[in-house]
Amino acid sequence: MTINKPSKAGTLESNDIYIMLMPSEDGIKIDLESIVEDQFGEDIREVIAKKLEEMGVTSITVKATDKGALDYTIRARVEAAVSRGL
Repeated sequence: MTINKPSKAGTLESNDIYIMLMPSEDGIKIDLESIVEDQFGEDIREVIAKKLEEMGVTSITVKATDKGALDYTIRARVEAAVSRGL
């Protein structure tokens, strides 16, 4: 699946995550800024990468700003952003 245009989903509210996707040709790159980066940064990146792989996205640049979102919220925001970018 190819993302044709920049897209975004989510908010900067507490317990949410703001996901911005930009087309890329260099695989999956995740730039994460999180209030819980030290504790959960790797887990958040893994959730984002797995959801992208499930959806068939192989090349994308992700800018994620996390405010303490749970896994199901992260997956939903990634899915919404991918759908908007098609």
